[in-house]
Amino acid sequence: MASYFDQRNEKTLDAIDNLLDALPDFAREFNVGISMRTMPLTRLGYLRDIRIFCDYLVKRRFRNRTVRELSVTDLAELTPTDIEAYIDYLSSYTLDGKKHACKEHAKERKVSSLRALFKYFYKRERLENDIMTKVDTPKTHLKPIVRLDVNEVVDILDEAETGENLEGRQKNFHNITAVRDEAMLSLFLGTGIRISECVGLNRNDINFDDNSFVVTRKGGNTTILYFSEEVADSLRRYVEWLDEQISQKTAFGKRVKDRDALFISIKGGRMTPRAVELMVKKYAKIITPFKKITPHKLRSTYGTTLYRETHDIFVVADVLGHKDVNTTRKHYAAMSDDIRRDVVNKVKLRDDDEPRIFDDDKPDV
Repeated sequence: MASYFDQRNEKTLDAIDNLLDALPDFAREFNVGISMRTMPLTRLGYLRDIRIFCDYLVKRRFRNRTVRELSVTDLAELTPTDIEAYIDYLSSYTLDGKKHACKEHAKERKVSSLRALFKYFYKRERLENDIMTKVDTPKTHLKPIVRLDVNEVVDILDEAETGENLEGRQKNFHNITAVRDEAMLSLFLGTGIRISECVGLNRNDINFDDNSFVVTRKGGNTTILYFSEEVADSLRRYVEWLDEQISQKTAFGKRVKDRDALFISIKGGRMTPRAVELMVKKYAKIITPFKKITPHKLRSTYGTTLYRETHDIFVVADVLGHKDVNTTRKHYAAMSDDIRRDVVNKVKLRDDDEPRIFDDDKPDV
């Protein structure tokens, strides 16, 4: 059976093909040109942004054309002012009859997609100038880090274990998913892995001999991460339960559809990212109703704790799988004040154990 990531890439490639059918020929050329150095999900994101841009061009700039009829020659006619007008347009626009509004970070991503597009054709000498070099990146503000406090981490794990405050249908489901849910939350909070990395885990990726597991990172690279004995206890209980279920060819009363997957849904297949999001939301809503806690916020909780304990941004970047330490620095910049406070007394100007002689103590000469 193909791995979770192979299946995801296959679906993504199908989505790319469907999208390209509605885009200009230069979009297909661009997609092929960057395929050797980008993952399918990255290319899909680029093409979705290019579709919005092309839709804007035929509405505001080339009104006698269709999206399919646009060409690189049309891109060559654009000016930095045209791009700036497009960025403003993103604040409120309509696509396929639906209203959309981009905030600053969404605008930043869409401008980044255009930078990649114009740079590609400029490097291949299809464009005389790369106008994107003259366009400023939309200003963005750092978002406050939303995370669980120490007591909230304890509470959400306790809630996953006991289901004490769940009611009705959720309570009934909890009776059969408690071991799985606690193990998954422990893994998120104890390692900081991404949701895609979590759902992609297989049973044979876990090694209890040294409390390690193999994870497929963003970009497709694999690495080995480690977990604490506390996380190991939760995972071990779940794996033992899962092995027993699979030996009976069922899980949660359903036929097991994916015998390799570590985290199984109540339908017997591998859990989807959406199912994981709903599971986290279910418990977080009880523990901290005013915080919007997602699997990514559990990752932020781990990253923040690790940064506080190590004061080493490079360690945090490595464990979280950030290729660029500046990405880590951006996400955890708000923690710098804590570190500045903590180091106040680290540097000693004078050794307190040394006796000090003041003028009044000196003998008269």
